[in-house]
Parts: sequence; C-alpha cells; structure tokens
Amino acid sequence: MNALVTGAAGFIGSNLCAALLDSGSAVTAIDSFTDYYPRPLKEANLSTLEGRSGFTFVEGAVQEIDLKPLLAGITHIFHLAAQAGVRKSWGRAFDVYTRNNVEASQRLLEAIVGLPVERFVYASSSSVYGDHVALPMKEDAYLQPLSPYGVSKLAGEHLAHLYWANYGVPAVSLRYFTVYGPRQRPDMGFHRFFTAVKQNQAISVYGDGEQTRDFTFVGDTVVATMAAASRGIPGRVYNVGGGSRVSLNHVLDLISKVTGRPVAIHREPDQKGDMRHTYADTSAARRDLGFVPRVSLEEGLTQQYRWMSNV
Repeated sequence: MNALVTGAAGFIGSNLCAALLDSGSAVTAIDSFTDYYPRPLKEANLSTLEGRSGFTFVEGAVQEIDLKPLLAGITHIFHLAAQAGVRKSWGRAFDVYTRNNVEASQRLLEAIVGLPVERFVYASSSSVYGDHVALPMKEDAYLQPLSPYGVSKLAGEHLAHLYWANYGVPAVSLRYFTVYGPRQRPDMGFHRFFTAVKQNQAISVYGDGEQTRDFTFVGDTVVATMAAASRGIPGRVYNVGGGSRVSLNHVLDLISKVTGRPVAIHREPDQKGDMRHTYADTSAARRDLGFVPRVSLEEGLTQQYRWMSNV
C-alpha cells in the first residue's frame, strides 16, 4: 500500500502506522496535535515512526491543509483523526467535534472523489449505538447515540456512505469497541486505573461498576483495520470488538491481579452520555475481513501495564 493515515500520532493511529511500515507499505501521516491531551505524549508516539523508511509526516488539520499534493499516488486512506471523548462533547465544546469529526471527514472525502483510491477506511465508534439496541450489537441496528461525540462519529459514517453511493468512493467504516493497550490515551479508563494504582490513589468509578464493555486490544484493532483496507466491501460497516465483554468491576479485579496491588474505589454518579453496555456482533468482520481477536483481556492488560511501567 501507499497509505495516508490521519490522526497518525494518536493511540491507534501510531500503532497502525507501525504495522503498515512493518508490512512494507509507505505511509504519509497527518496529525494536528489537538490539545485534547498533552502534545509530548503524541510526539513520543511519533518518535517511534520517524526515520523509518517510507514514512513521511505532515503536521496540520485535515480540514485546513492542502490535501491535493498529499493524495498523489495514494492507494489507501485510513481516516482516524477525530476529536475524542464522550464526556467532553457537550455544550460549546461540540463546535470542536463538528470541525474535527464532521467537517474534516467531508473535506477528505470530497478531495478523493475521482481519484484511484482502492479503499477509504473510516474509524467510527460503538458510541453510535446508544442503549436501546439488542445485544450483541449488529451493524443494522437502529442507531440512537447518547452523546454529541457519538452523533459526530455517526455523521462521519453517513458521509462515507453517501460518497460511496453517489461518487463511488470505496468507503468502509469500522465501529471500534473500547480499544485499549500500549499508548492508550491518558483520559481513557485503563490508563487512568493503572495510574491511580501505581500512585496508591482511589479509582473513580461512575455508577455501580456493573456496566459492561466489549474491550478490544489495539493490536487486534490494527489487524482488523488493515484487513478492511484489502478485504472490506465498499459501502459496508463492520463492528470491531475484542470478544472480552466484562463488567467494570471485573476489570478492577484483573487490574489488581496484573499489578499485584489492591484497588481502592471511589464511587461517583453516572455520567451523561455513557452507555450502559456494549457488546459487538463481529460475524460480518469475521466473514468479510477474516477478523478473529487474538489477545485476551488479561494478556492485553498485562501488555498495557508493562508499557506504562517502562515509559
């Protein structure tokens, strides 16, 4: 592949770039270093890629930079750039989400109309489902996001589909389910939990802890994303879940086991926009992409803890 990756300095993006380079692909990477979390953490991710053969980095926002020269010769596009975060997407902050998640997606899709791109892979989220969906969640469910963030990601899916339907852009959307592992963002649950345990602090748990998530190791997520670029059927959406649907309380037990330390818990009220349960039906990804998650939750947590202990 001659790949373009947006959001390349982020958690999933940097892991994807490394895997693409390992496979022999050339990578043109874009990142704007949004201030959602500290820039030095993203620069550390990027430092593992800089200097590698076939890697080129461009700093800038997708909706602002000149895309035409960057798209010359590109065969595959992985659009991971986005403003993350469910809880911060309310109020005036939503303007940031519309710019970085909706406008950026539309501008990139518009720029590739008529170009010989083999696949456009859009990174969506399980947040598009909401709470009124039967478990396991299937791609054809009626979607009612519970957060402005989820709305913005669903808008990106709709844009990808309409550019496929009207202009033949070979777009494939992936709904990621709670990705974790090395380089995870500091605002995400497992990163916060491990940090609290290492510092002998209590872990803040919103609600009763019986909410469940389908946790997906970042390495499995990357494998599915690369498979979508070669085997994904344009116009379709695929769930990418890890098959490790467990309660938050069980996760805390595993964190205590992995770290060898007790876990103190501070209970807080439920947060607006948080879904009660997620659980992916991955039969479509298994059928079309050959996707089968390989990393168990305990193994993945161990890898993340080792990484956090060494950075």
